[in-house]
Amino acid sequence: MSEKYQKLALRLGKSLLQPPKNNLKRMSANSYFTYSPEPAQPLNKDPKWTTAEDAVSCIKSGDTVFLGGAASTPIPLIKAMTEHGKKSSLRNITVCHIHTEGAAEYTSPECEGIFRSLSFFMAGNVRKPVAEGRSDCVPIFLSEIYLLFERKIIQPDVAIIQVSPPDEHGFCSLGTSVDVVRSAIANSKVIIAQVNKNMPRTFGDALVHQSHLDFAVQCDVDLPQHGGHPPSDNERKIGEFIAAELVEDGSTLQMGIGSIPDAVLSKLTNHKDLGIHSEMFSVGLVDLVNRGCVTNNKKPINTGKIIGSFLIGTKPLYDFVHNNPLIEMRTCAYTNHTSIIAQHPKMTAINSCIEIDITGQVSSDSIGTRMYSGFGGQVDFIRGAAEGFDGKGKPIIAMQSTNEKTGESKISAFLKPGAGVVTTRAHVHYVVTEYGIAYLFGKSLRQRAHALINIAHPNHRESLERAAYDRLKVIPSP
Repeated sequence: MSEKYQKLALRLGKSLLQPPKNNLKRMSANSYFTYSPEPAQPLNKDPKWTTAEDAVSCIKSGDTVFLGGAASTPIPLIKAMTEHGKKSSLRNITVCHIHTEGAAEYTSPECEGIFRSLSFFMAGNVRKPVAEGRSDCVPIFLSEIYLLFERKIIQPDVAIIQVSPPDEHGFCSLGTSVDVVRSAIANSKVIIAQVNKNMPRTFGDALVHQSHLDFAVQCDVDLPQHGGHPPSDNERKIGEFIAAELVEDGSTLQMGIGSIPDAVLSKLTNHKDLGIHSEMFSVGLVDLVNRGCVTNNKKPINTGKIIGSFLIGTKPLYDFVHNNPLIEMRTCAYTNHTSIIAQHPKMTAINSCIEIDITGQVSSDSIGTRMYSGFGGQVDFIRGAAEGFDGKGKPIIAMQSTNEKTGESKISAFLKPGAGVVTTRAHVHYVVTEYGIAYLFGKSLRQRAHALINIAHPNHRESLERAAYDRLKVIPSP
């Protein structure tokens, strides 16, 4: 054995015999990270079980803090973190995350200078501070967020997450959110976990051994819930078009966020041998599984398994995934990798958007210059479906033809000034509204404009035709 490795072995041996002291201000150099960054590998240490206030007191000025998100947002710990920052007069703490639930008090004007939010995908709780310049957002594909941690572009000092209680072997579960959490905690110096008996126990990449938790806080609260509302008439029509015309028996489905994917699921009760490979899925899936419509039997990988990465829905969904070996929760680096997506038969990716112009440019993350959400996994799955190995993938953008509140057409001659293009016109294949399906792949700008105008709201078609002629200098035609 070389001298280098002898020294390394000696250091590891000493650290195993001398576990780190509990230090609320900062864990010692011999933290779990010394032994292994793999969260499922049991270590020779125990978490410190304590209060939320005690746990977050390790956060200091200048730190980067990662927050778990979606249904796994550790809201009580976030509130404690915010109070600690204010009471301790901390400064310049970066709080990074994807979609989170709750009020996000750390983004309030009174916390300016203490905390600054850094969103990889925005929820409604950070839109206002981003618009006012008090918070930041990063344009990034969901499939690539993990690289920020792996390449040390962003290295969290503290990760605040939520897990299920440990089982008899000491394993907790990340439950409803594996997504980018696993990469974040593998690259964080300190992990604080809210341990919640209401967190569903899920499998796949979700397992984390309690020995990797530096601080554990018992806090049994209900998870945030979304959805469960019946679709509108227009959403129902969109669901019917997609189910009847685009989803075949044996298809593998990906569904983005929103009520339109739920409407599609409700219309698939006569389909057979469907599979699920999706960054997320909703409660509408439960009925399809119970009916035998979803079997996952045609999938060449993860055969027989429903694959997801994060969840947010209603309690029946959480009950369905709890301790269910049919479900595997994987990292976004896996679920959203185009080469993985492309292997699935008849891969059908269903996503929504804010606006699309007559050439097929899709804006999904912003309304004009105002940032609204993020790239998420839309492009990952649109491209993965288009690259399907069997040549039968269907990349779908689905949306209502008009804004429900304003009546403004969501198909426009030009995107709003400052709007960002998430899915390019070269990526777009199918666009669906309540008025039908437009197939854009291989079509010229003139043909695209014609196809999109035909599925616009009738009240806007004439003005769109005039605007299209002004822009393209030719009358839209098939």
